[in-house]
Amino acid sequence: MNVQEPLPKEYQGLEPDELRERIQAAKRALGGRLVVLGHHYQRDEIIEHADYRGDSYKLAKDASRHPEAEFIVFCGVHFMAESADILTPESQKVILPNLAAGCSMADMASAFQVRRCLRELEGVLGPLEGKVMPVTYINSAASLKAIVGERGGTVCTSTNAPAAVRWALERAERLLFFPDQHLGRNTGAALGFDPDADMAVWDPAKPLGGLDPDTIRRSRFLLWKGHCSVHMRFTVEQIEEARRRHPGVRVVVHPECRREVVQAADLYGSTEFIVKTIRAGKPGDVWAVGTEINLVNRLAGEHPEQTVFCLDPEVCPCSTMYRIHPSFLCWALESLAQGRVVNQVKVPPEIAAPARLALDRMLELAG
Repeated sequence: MNVQEPLPKEYQGLEPDELRERIQAAKRALGGRLVVLGHHYQRDEIIEHADYRGDSYKLAKDASRHPEAEFIVFCGVHFMAESADILTPESQKVILPNLAAGCSMADMASAFQVRRCLRELEGVLGPLEGKVMPVTYINSAASLKAIVGERGGTVCTSTNAPAAVRWALERAERLLFFPDQHLGRNTGAALGFDPDADMAVWDPAKPLGGLDPDTIRRSRFLLWKGHCSVHMRFTVEQIEEARRRHPGVRVVVHPECRREVVQAADLYGSTEFIVKTIRAGKPGDVWAVGTEINLVNRLAGEHPEQTVFCLDPEVCPCSTMYRIHPSFLCWALESLAQGRVVNQVKVPPEIAAPARLALDRMLELAG
């Protein structure tokens, strides 16, 4: 677990206007030495300072746009900062303003669990080359990406998951997809595979994933028992209620949602897909959106000519993303401006090298 030291007292309790002014002043002082990346799920008070904003896939590419910059400050969560560190030159330093900003989904699969899974699969299937291709969602630790790289697999995102799955099944009889079962299931179903006949869920807490050897042999998809706590909140009942209250509403959800939610929606796709879909909408369009509330509220504010609201009537923020508070961003940037590097995320070389192989494959696969 990543431990964040307490925020210095001078940054605690600062008013929003003062934080904004100090962040902007630190950015001006750092100039071209700095690039700030902001994930779509960040609060507006963070996004306003981002040089680039996007989902994990887009920001992974944006991180490499400025090789001349000395610092990449990533307003996201830990696995994103790790990926940025791996993909950027050694001369650049990647900073995560709050090291406690993790991802509960990424924590649902550890390197120990994945290696044990692969050993158990070898016990059933024999040598795994040509039989099992590992594919990890970008929402995973660098150590998992390294395992995938060592095994010839790839990282995927919600944007390029279909291409990654097709790529994997051209090279092996089945794939091991982790840590989010729902993205794997929805992607496979969209490609024509039967969620019941062709897929099985691997539970890392049980011997042999809770499966019998025959189920493993017949499955084309072995889906890790993991999920996103935000996207698990969305239900078919919420979609039905939205349609009742807003006749003509169109429903767009993220593929981390359950299969039945994706089936009940009109459209589904990555965070970037959701953003582009609503930006392309027409005045008077009504959208019910199944993803994180900060992004939904931002889209509603940016498109007042349309009606945009969250499917979940309760607030559903990404709690770990929310740990990037403006006070932490201010502290990190002012420290850099004063010549002190804080909260650098550095992936060890023995992990970074194989993880880079898997990330490069991700970038090569068309979204």
